[in-house]
Amino acid sequence: MADGRAGGFTLIEVLIALAITAFVSTIAYTSLSSALSGVEATRAAAARTYEVNRAWLIISRDLRQLALRPVRDEFGDMEPALQGGAAARFALSLTRSGWHNPNEQRRSTLQRVNYRLEDDALWRDSYPVLDRVGDTAAYSVKLLDNVEDLELAFLSSLARVETAGPGASLDTRHWSASWVPDTSAPGVELPPPVAVEIRLRLGDWGEMRRLYELPPL
Repeated sequence: MADGRAGGFTLIEVLIALAITAFVSTIAYTSLSSALSGVEATRAAAARTYEVNRAWLIISRDLRQLALRPVRDEFGDMEPALQGGAAARFALSLTRSGWHNPNEQRRSTLQRVNYRLEDDALWRDSYPVLDRVGDTAAYSVKLLDNVEDLELAFLSSLARVETAGPGASLDTRHWSASWVPDTSAPGVELPPPVAVEIRLRLGDWGEMRRLYELPPL
């Protein structure tokens, strides 16, 4: 005698199938989400690495191209070829050579640049002329975000070079924290230091240090 029941799935079988489908979907979504998060994290780390390296590259280029050319600021006061540190107006200010002139404009190939820390960011200012007047505007570029601190140290002479011990790195603890003209000796030109140490403390990477030997002038 034939079975009169209609073929199909029971309610329990349907619920089990739905549960399995939901479980597999959850695993697939979690795996995909983790993969996407990993890609985004890698992309963000690569972008940050590029920004940091680019900032150091620009700083290095400017210091390597240091030129012995004092300038006048917008107040008419003389600024030495290089000055900076805690007692200076800007963290670092210098005259550099090698300012490209592809359009062959009537201007110098020397350029005055400043580095400063503002709003937790490292900025670079450059000027269209060497000797400024009151309305000379700077072209400002943000080099790096999330910068908590910027400190410099200056070495006046190779005779003052010290190391922390045999085979150790240079000891910069006794280097000058500022490189500015002596106000008690007006008119005396301030020569550039022989070396500069720059310390950046980043909110995500911690402290970074770079030591630059300046070109003889």
